[in-house]
Amino acid sequence: MELFQGYPSPIVDSSSAYEAIYCEGEDCRLQKDVLLAEEALQIKINGEPYTIIMRTPGDELELVAGLLYSEDVYRSNVPFQLGDLEQTEQGFLKSVNVLVDPEHLGDGFLSGRSLLSVSSCGICGKKELKDIQVAGDKLDNLNQINVGRLTNLFLKMRQGQKSFDRTGGCHAAAVFSKNEELIAISEDIGRHNAVDKVVGKLLLSKKIRAANILLVSGRISYEIVTKCFAAKIPILAAVSAPSTLAIDYAKEFGITIFGFCRNGRATCYSNPARLKNYK
Repeated sequence: MELFQGYPSPIVDSSSAYEAIYCEGEDCRLQKDVLLAEEALQIKINGEPYTIIMRTPGDELELVAGLLYSEDVYRSNVPFQLGDLEQTEQGFLKSVNVLVDPEHLGDGFLSGRSLLSVSSCGICGKKELKDIQVAGDKLDNLNQINVGRLTNLFLKMRQGQKSFDRTGGCHAAAVFSKNEELIAISEDIGRHNAVDKVVGKLLLSKKIRAANILLVSGRISYEIVTKCFAAKIPILAAVSAPSTLAIDYAKEFGITIFGFCRNGRATCYSNPARLKNYK
């Protein structure tokens, strides 16, 4: 079957409502937040696993077509054929098998180039869905934090964003101790790179055991949560929103997530036992 024929994109919502705790000053209350979904999509070429990308569900075939074309994996203007398709219960695709004549495979496929370099996603470039699992004991450190203090921590991070001051184009990640001491900060054009850099600084300076809070300048994806868990940092806060998958894994890992940390406000999405001013 040809691309776009026989498989219309499902008209379903790619967001979900999650219970959260909204805090402003000392006032905290339960609420429902609608968050963007994040899920893995496996791409196979001629039946063989090629890569996995993390994405917002919907328009999967268009995503695969555009990705393979722009990465010089499939360069023909003729729509490629599709093999087996695996769907989720919601009607989204979770695995796409692209059938391509070898003569239409471009240099991007023949050179074995990893999509990791262009996906802004540390999980992207893996080939099997089972490879994205993360193992380890749930974090049980219950060091508490007052939401009102997060504003001050973000201000400290912002003061250390020298590359952002010059270019306006860098993400940042900063780590604080239990006593709110800034112990590492890094910048990079990529969100995940900034987190990797700051964890590396902690390792090289032998301060990783002192890490208690990780701040990031963008949104929180599944990948940011797994990096936070690997570093055993119990609190993760961002100026923007978390994804649904990020929250699901944070709950499992024992990580407390704060999103929308701005002007003395924040929303807690997981493990609220570390929230000092919530009962």
